[in-house]
Amino acid sequence: MDQSRSRNGTKDRSTRERILDSASELVREVGSGRLTLDAVAERSGLSKGGLLYNFPSKDALLQGMVERMIDEVSAEKESLRGSFGACRNLEARLGAAASLNTRCGAMREVANGLLAASAENPRLLEPVRQVIKDQWQMLKTTSEDPAAAMIAWLAIEGLSSLEMHGLSPVTSKDRDDIVTAVYNLLDKGIAG
Repeated sequence: MDQSRSRNGTKDRSTRERILDSASELVREVGSGRLTLDAVAERSGLSKGGLLYNFPSKDALLQGMVERMIDEVSAEKESLRGSFGACRNLEARLGAAASLNTRCGAMREVANGLLAASAENPRLLEPVRQVIKDQWQMLKTTSEDPAAAMIAWLAIEGLSSLEMHGLSPVTSKDRDDIVTAVYNLLDKGIAG
């Protein structure tokens, strides 16, 4: 029996996760352009055949990394849901908090590497485009103050983008002030 399949025939999640972890480490170290399947197989302790069983190409591996990042942000959003309770512009708050919590450290480095890989394969970001489109539509339809929610979302996305690319002139205090202003906007609306 192939090690990457369990007794019931489903893929072994820990093998996939080990591969994705190894690929993420390598993207942080050498970038996505120099990422090779051989290096990922070696780092994850698998044969190349074992790697190819789970991810039949480099593009499939990169796509798996993108999907995992989307899942991590979604999981963060859901883990925060209980702490916010019932409040005004809930989905906008959850989106802002999840973005702020996940787009730093190792995830930031991997995201930058995947963004670079998308220059060669623009389809790589198609799942991200869909998530952004869905998120935008959700803000417009579920928020008590859609204009405030959309402005807050754009502010957090802009801040996150500057930080992810190492272009931000924002100090820690500035960042705290921006986050406070975003939450005030979501509480009180544009006129408030």
